[in-house]
Amino acid sequence: MLGFCGFYVAKADTKLFNKASQVVLVRDGDRTVMTMANDFKGNLTEFAVVIPVPTFLQRDQIHVGDKVLIDHLDAYSAPRLVEYFDADPCRVMEMREYVMKAPASAAAAMDAASRARSLGVTIEAQYTVGEYDILILSAQQSSGLETWLRENGYTIPSGASAVLSTYVKQNMRFFVARVNLQEHAKLGFSYLRPLQVAYESPKFMLPIRLGMVNADGPQDLFVYALTRKGRVEPTNYRTVKLPSDMDLPVYLKEPGEFAKFYKAMFSRQVDQEDMRVLFLEYAWDMRWCDPCAADPLSNDELRHLGVFWLDADRSRPMEPPQVFLTRLHVRYDNAHFPEDLVFQETADRTNFQGRYVLRHAWQGDRSCAAADTYRRDVRARREQEAQRLASMTGWDVSEIRRKMNLGAVDPQSQTILGKWWERLWKK
Repeated sequence: MLGFCGFYVAKADTKLFNKASQVVLVRDGDRTVMTMANDFKGNLTEFAVVIPVPTFLQRDQIHVGDKVLIDHLDAYSAPRLVEYFDADPCRVMEMREYVMKAPASAAAAMDAASRARSLGVTIEAQYTVGEYDILILSAQQSSGLETWLRENGYTIPSGASAVLSTYVKQNMRFFVARVNLQEHAKLGFSYLRPLQVAYESPKFMLPIRLGMVNADGPQDLFVYALTRKGRVEPTNYRTVKLPSDMDLPVYLKEPGEFAKFYKAMFSRQVDQEDMRVLFLEYAWDMRWCDPCAADPLSNDELRHLGVFWLDADRSRPMEPPQVFLTRLHVRYDNAHFPEDLVFQETADRTNFQGRYVLRHAWQGDRSCAAADTYRRDVRARREQEAQRLASMTGWDVSEIRRKMNLGAVDPQSQTILGKWWERLWKK
C-alpha cells in the first residue's frame, strides 16, 4: 500500500445518522448478491420486511449474514478526518512515505394457499433461514397481495398497494421475511442479523419506494457496491461527489465536533441539491487505502459478503483479486425519489474519498525570514478555514472564530489576532 503523509483521526460512519439503512451490493455480469442490514427497533413480533426481487429465490440462495462485516466495510469507507503538522519553515523537510497495512400444520398450510390463490397470490416457496421465516410470493394484482399480507399479520402501511402494483406489473417476486421467535431465542442473538440473497438478473437495481410509504420523514441509505471493474453509479439519478480535501479548523478534532460538522455539512449539501442526488463518499480499490480508517477487508470477509469471483481470480496467482468499492449515501423521501434506484457498473477506477484535513501550525521559536512570513500566513490561513467551515455548514462564523480562539494572542508571532483597534487604546 502507498503511504500517506499524515494520519487518520476520526471517521463519519453510519452511526451518526438516525433511520439509516445499509445495503451491500456485490455485482458482476448479471449476478448479484445483496446483503440488507435493517435498523429495526422494537418488539420482534412486529418485524416484517417485504422486498421486491427480480426473480424466484430458492432456499440455497438465501442466507443470514454477519453484521460485523458490514460494520467493517462502513469503517473502512467512511469519510475521515486526517491531520498534518507543518514543518519547520527554516529548513527544507524531505517528505517520507510510510507503508500502511493497511411450522404450521399441513391442513393450515393448504387453507392458507387456497386463500392466497383466491386473492391472486401464489406462495411459490417458504423457508426458515436462521432466525427468519421467509416466503417467496408472486401476485396478479397489488390489492390482492396487500389484502393477503394484512390477513397474515404483516403490517402494511396504507397506500402500499399503489407502489406494489408497479412491481406486480414488472412480474417481480416478493421476498417476505419475519422473525421466527423460537429460532431467534435458540440462536441467542440480541440483534437481527442481515439478510443476504443471491440471484441472476439483468436488472441491477435497489427497490426503495416501498419503504417510503409509511416513513415519517426523510431516510438515509448507505449503499456499498463491490464490483470487479470499477465505480457504480445510478442511471436514473445524478451522482455528486461530496466536498473533499478541505482544510478545516483544528478544533474539529475535539470529541464530538467532527460528527457535528459532518452531519451539518451533509444536510447542507442535500439542501443545495434539492435532495435529488446520490452522494459519492468513497470509491477505491479494495486492495489498499490512503489513509486507512480501517484495514481493507480480507478475502475471507469479502467472500462471506458474496464476492463470488475471488476463487476464480485465485487461478491467476500473479494477479491480485479485482474488487472495487463504491460507497453512496442518499437521503430520500417519496417526493424527491419517485423511482427505485437503478445502477450500472462503470470502468472508472479513479480513487475518491471524503477527506477533511487539519493542519497544525508549527510551534517552533526559531527566527528566519521564512518563519516570519509563515507566521503571518498562518493567521490568514486560519481565517480561511473559519470562512470555509461556515460556508460548508451554515454555522455562525463568529462562533467558529471563538472556538478557534482567533481573538487571542498568537504565542508564536505575538500578533493580536482580535480587532486591531482594541489594542490602540488599551492601557
